[in-house]
Amino acid sequence: MEDFAHFTAQQARRVRYVLCDIDDTLTTAGKLTARAYAALWALAQAGLRVIPVTGRPAGWCDLIARQWPVYAVIGENGAFVYEVHAGRRTAFIHPSVAGGDIQGRLAAVRDACLAGVPGCRVAGDQFARIYDLAIDFAEEEPRLGLEAARRIRDICQTMGARAKISSIHVNAWYGDYDKVGMAKLYLTQQAGEADPRDSVLFFGDSPNDEPMFAYFPMSCAVANIRPFAADLAHLPAYVTCRESGEGFADAVDRLLALRRE
Repeated sequence: MEDFAHFTAQQARRVRYVLCDIDDTLTTAGKLTARAYAALWALAQAGLRVIPVTGRPAGWCDLIARQWPVYAVIGENGAFVYEVHAGRRTAFIHPSVAGGDIQGRLAAVRDACLAGVPGCRVAGDQFARIYDLAIDFAEEEPRLGLEAARRIRDICQTMGARAKISSIHVNAWYGDYDKVGMAKLYLTQQAGEADPRDSVLFFGDSPNDEPMFAYFPMSCAVANIRPFAADLAHLPAYVTCRESGEGFADAVDRLLALRRE
């Protein structure tokens, strides 16, 4: 991981899309700060297409698509994309999203996690989810460590679910998709990008962002990635000096300054 100070003007001029995780990438201690939100507006006003790529639920993503300065939002770790254009919200669902009794299968995973890892609990935003299960290990008290998160992930995987660790939740789902799979599908099929790797700068902070780090050459983590580094086979190309929303806003300032050169 190189310091984002080494990002070049040549790279900055190639960027047309800024994709970013939300929790602990845009937010700081659970809050979207004024500076991080202003950075999103600055990107949009510079003509860049901002697309949050998050494990957060459909209900939250509906609000984000409608009220934030974003072009689209990818939610529930790649299950769908919501867009609002010309006053109308549309949804693009990943073709591999599991059908049938998905809620019954996820309920069994939930029960196994709650029984197997004392102190973990269903995430507070689960009521707003459609396609996945989120088990909270660090958003609310008691905050558990990464070892607990790994045990939750392993339980999910033994039950045939896909599972990813974020900075706060373990997300589990049935279907052959993830953040990068949907990003590639959306950008090529819906946005008409022949090779998204040439035009995307991605920001993340945790293991569930690893597929994005691996695929996009222009990828950057905020500094709070460091505790997760041992869990990652694919590190981001760049890292910010500061954590969370401040690191994101610093990087946006540099990106836009480079584009003005």
